[in-house]
Amino acid sequence: MSTDTFDDPITDFLRRLVDVDGVVKAVHVAGSGPAVVLMPEMPGISPDVLRLARWVRDAGFTVYVPSLFGVDGAYPTVEGGEEVVRRACVSAEFRAFAGGGTSPVTSWLRGLARQAHAACGGVGVGAIGLCFTGNFALTMTLEPAVVAPVLGHPSLPLDDPAGLEIGEEDARAVRERVERDGLKVLAYRFQGDRWCTGRRFAAYRALLGDAFDGRVLPDSAANTDPPPFFRDRVGTPHSVVTAHLVDEDGHPTLRARDEILGFLAERLGERG
Repeated sequence: MSTDTFDDPITDFLRRLVDVDGVVKAVHVAGSGPAVVLMPEMPGISPDVLRLARWVRDAGFTVYVPSLFGVDGAYPTVEGGEEVVRRACVSAEFRAFAGGGTSPVTSWLRGLARQAHAACGGVGVGAIGLCFTGNFALTMTLEPAVVAPVLGHPSLPLDDPAGLEIGEEDARAVRERVERDGLKVLAYRFQGDRWCTGRRFAAYRALLGDAFDGRVLPDSAANTDPPPFFRDRVGTPHSVVTAHLVDEDGHPTLRARDEILGFLAERLGERG
């Protein structure tokens, strides 16, 4: 598989340029109904991420997939993926390591959620973060429109398995928002994931209490033949509803997908 070709041409999405406070990013949009912002996992909007986006769309939502890094529509190779990770780790938009606080890109993502809510209406917006963007879904709740955060295997900070990628002031504000508005935070990881550990889930529970619903799948449920970047660079079961999902009826990873779609329907209301 090569990033020189588009493994998924994304022709069933509308590519929009979205301006938030003078910062313009491409966003792939599809569907109708309440808005859900689906952020890509490292190293980009792969066909597996787009498969999840289509499931969200087909469940009755308008899905917004912002292009934050990597090659849109391409399967991640080891070499290409490692280069994307290196660039992201030194980018001013992201805080990949402990002590960095909240990633600045989350301000832009909150603006995207505001625009999506204005366009789609409804009670609010869902936010799904994956891997590098996993915690962004939580930080996005600082935007009042975001009412359904899903944290998929949140991996930052990379150098602190018990850390959370959020500044202290933002963490307090998020906790207050969750308590004030009765938000629930749904999260997933594999048992043996070295990038999203049990210590990280414990830190989320310490911050959010019973509002944090952290669900753990056995490593045996992970797809054993993921794309090369996940096989050779990630190295452990990691991406519950994307690269390591097994698309078979009754499979634990497919049940996780259904739980996420059900959570979105419950919190946002079904279309119509």
